[in-house]
Amino acid sequence: MQTSEHVVFERSEMKDRHLVRKKIREHIANKAKLPILIFPEGTCTNNTSVMMFKKGSFEVGGTIHPVAIKYDPRFGDVFWNSTKHSVMTYAFNLLTSWAVVCNVWYLPPMVIEEEEDAVHFANRVKAVIAAQGGMSVLPWDGGLKRKKVKECFKEEQQKKYCQIV
Repeated sequence: MQTSEHVVFERSEMKDRHLVRKKIREHIANKAKLPILIFPEGTCTNNTSVMMFKKGSFEVGGTIHPVAIKYDPRFGDVFWNSTKHSVMTYAFNLLTSWAVVCNVWYLPPMVIEEEEDAVHFANRVKAVIAAQGGMSVLPWDGGLKRKKVKECFKEEQQKKYCQIV
């Protein structure tokens, strides 16, 4: 990682986030450097949807070159459901699969529009990627698959449901 200019940070540390933002801006400003590869979902999904993008990647400026990646599970499923399989079971299944096949689409470059904030820009990029891959757009964070939903969120959805009924 040190030889290829990875930027490693702890998301929960505010000072780390500021440092990453600074490093990315410096990288973008240097036209001699290659583009940065960022996975703005922050997690892997099961090829059916695109989850909420972290806005930090879209706050730093520059041109976004969206890439849609969708795995074909016919020969081997690369999605790791950590609630069902251990890392060893996942690695065994992946290494013994017939093949790992995926479709990759390089989409037209996108820039933030004049009256657009980072969240709306991220959502616009996410929608383009989802449409190309034939996936649905989900408004929530992929981290929810590893955490319990807060009671206030449950209550909010229950209230909305009661209003409908």
